[in-house]
Amino acid sequence: MKITEQIKQPIDFEMELFEQKFRLSMSSKVALLNRITHYIVNRKGKQMRPMFVFLVAKMVSNGEISERTYRGASVIELIHTATLVHDDVVDDSNQRRGFFSINALWKNKIAVLIGDFLLSKGLLLSIDNNDFDLLKIISIAVREMSEGELLQIEKARKLDITESVYYDIIRQKTATLIAACCSLGAASVRPNTQAVETMRRFGELIGMAFQIKDDLFDYGTQSIGKPTGIDIKEQKMTLPLIHVLNTVSKKDKNWLINSIKNHNKDKKRVNEVIKFVKKNGGLEYAVSKMKFFQSEAFKILQNYPESEYKKALELMVNYVIDRKK
Repeated sequence: MKITEQIKQPIDFEMELFEQKFRLSMSSKVALLNRITHYIVNRKGKQMRPMFVFLVAKMVSNGEISERTYRGASVIELIHTATLVHDDVVDDSNQRRGFFSINALWKNKIAVLIGDFLLSKGLLLSIDNNDFDLLKIISIAVREMSEGELLQIEKARKLDITESVYYDIIRQKTATLIAACCSLGAASVRPNTQAVETMRRFGELIGMAFQIKDDLFDYGTQSIGKPTGIDIKEQKMTLPLIHVLNTVSKKDKNWLINSIKNHNKDKKRVNEVIKFVKKNGGLEYAVSKMKFFQSEAFKILQNYPESEYKKALELMVNYVIDRKK
């Protein structure tokens, strides 16, 4: 059995019911909208976000969930999907998970409107049911994600990212969404309790580890086979690179910055940068930080009694850093 299937097993029933409710939450009287949202739903990924919502809700409430839990999972998925559709327009990307993106098939104008439609559906689902606490969690996440993206763009121009600024960027850009899923799960069954903040922190730690793992993929893995160097080509400052920049001589630092600024499209030079980062301990350092965030997430789980939901979340924490893509 695949690891993702093992994680999903304790919430199989809830995930099936969620699928139906999620489809309904996207419905419209406009045929074109329904055609596009049908396309989106049929090309879903691993559905990690709703899985976090249900597993956390069940762990903190001894297996009980409510309609609010389903709404929380639907809202996060609606709003996250909206941001992905908009991201593809911003990045001029023609593919999403190996399929054509919305903007590739229906052009930018329709893609932007679809994103707006999904965003409004998510907001209304919360407002119509007076889930203002859930709406606040999601709204903060969207604000943080936008700020994180803009901070990264600003810093990429100067290439002056310190390790602490890097953590700020990945916390806002990536970790805040997983944190929102976990706090939503807790808030849906245990509103206004310490569990909501504890689970937010748990999700944030997983998100930090998740992003560092993504950074490491740029330097090659067994499944990818060879280094990709995509982050270097896009002048994205990742943890292995930041660590090496902060530890090598001034001459080497200048060579690295010059390579990233002026030679990032030169395949040979990009490969030289990758080799240099590896040789100077960049990967080992990033792995140690990733494992630190993982162990902190495990510490939080230890405070909860044993259950199949806790076990599934432990598997999830391991999966985040053991995944091959």
